[in-house]
Amino acid sequence: MEDNEKLYFMAFSFLPGIGPQRFALLKKYFGSAQKAWEASESDLLKTGLSFSLVRQLVAFRQKANLPSLFLRLRENNQECQILADKKYPENLKKIDNPPFVLFFKGQIKPLDRRALAVVGSRQMSSYGFQITQKLVGELVKKKMTIVSGLARGIDTVAHQTALKMGGRTLAVLAGGLDKIYPPENQRLAQEISKGQGALISEYPPGFPLNKGHFPARNRLIAGLSLGVLVIEGTDKSGSLITARHAADQGKEVFAVPGPISSSLSQAPLLLIKQGAKVVQNVEDILEELFI
Repeated sequence: MEDNEKLYFMAFSFLPGIGPQRFALLKKYFGSAQKAWEASESDLLKTGLSFSLVRQLVAFRQKANLPSLFLRLRENNQECQILADKKYPENLKKIDNPPFVLFFKGQIKPLDRRALAVVGSRQMSSYGFQITQKLVGELVKKKMTIVSGLARGIDTVAHQTALKMGGRTLAVLAGGLDKIYPPENQRLAQEISKGQGALISEYPPGFPLNKGHFPARNRLIAGLSLGVLVIEGTDKSGSLITARHAADQGKEVFAVPGPISSSLSQAPLLLIKQGAKVVQNVEDILEELFI
């Protein structure tokens, strides 16, 4: 697709009220992203968008400097792929309402289709730490890409282990790629983007981090993967959201059982009760994925 049309995809990504469904509606109604961007206020209202959202769109485009968007990407060594691009991740393309534009820093490769999401508690135990290192290390030896969310705890260990073992890892962020969170993972983010993977977000550069973005981030973590492995978490853990997205997407859900006396075993045990596959070794995962 021409860069000109891609530019308008990017422009819509800056509007908080325009997600995949609304963007698809606009593109279908007007025939292209550019025509939707240039549509009159009255025509935009005919699509069913609220008056306040239309006013927000009109106000934003009046002050937007579209050519500077690409420049901003290049200055930050970032790239973007839109849904129609051949390089858009295949696993993600198959889910309902995939992001219409994906921003990334680093490299997304065809071999990243062999991916497993590894998620869990931010306050992991020594058991969780050891199990994550063991399973991720063995998955990397089987040429699996590790997907996670760059959070503290299990996510961090999953990324670090993949890098240490010479494997590939994808980190999905809940804000713009220049908004690394937590801040202590700045160096880890740099290491990932330098050649053994990529930082990925559906939000453009400068887009602020918002707590409400984390469930959407978890949807992408599941979407990029063949399945989700949960290692530790309480019954309030965000990893349960990632697992639910995986199930909704028709992906496999795996869980590592832990001591029943530990609150960090609550999420895995709950998932196992709901039908998640019990993981005692890496073969339990590979056999289920037919790898």
